[in-house]
Amino acid sequence: MSYQLSAVVADAELLREQTAELDHAVLGELRQDFALLPVTPQLVIELTGSLPDFATDDRSATRPFGLVLSTTLVEVLTRWSQSGPVSYLEAEFGGGAGYQSAAVWLGGALSWGPCFDDELDAPRTQWPINGALTRLGVEPGTWIDPFAELGLHLERNTDGWLAHGRRRLSADYWDELVEQWENQ
Repeated sequence: MSYQLSAVVADAELLREQTAELDHAVLGELRQDFALLPVTPQLVIELTGSLPDFATDDRSATRPFGLVLSTTLVEVLTRWSQSGPVSYLEAEFGGGAGYQSAAVWLGGALSWGPCFDDELDAPRTQWPINGALTRLGVEPGTWIDPFAELGLHLERNTDGWLAHGRRRLSADYWDELVEQWENQ
């Protein structure tokens, strides 16, 4: 089963405020009062006025993201980060191979990253997405790592997160379904 993620993650209220006037912003509710904003081509056009650009070569430490973060898009994330930490997360996995990349902006500047890993052989806490989420303020909990703690494993791709947001599902929705099923 493959997994794909291209999203902005930040405090839910911060994202609600910053995206309230956008036609193509769909927020997916996560745990701990965070939200995920799937980054789609339509959203990039709305935010930047330009078509998104995608890297054609393999991801690496020097080219960590498939979506080329244009100057205008970075300016948007930088502006949003004046209200609190904002991260851009990207991951793609299939058949055991893939990568994670992440960056965090805070106080109007890039504060961490971008970080890239395509081996994921370090402890989970050092993986790029977990590193970014920790810097956002995700608290440890009962789940294996910050990625699972927020519920980023619940949807497998952008379309899933768009449906999640449009249906206004919580990250606990699936847990509640399992609990109902177990109680029957």
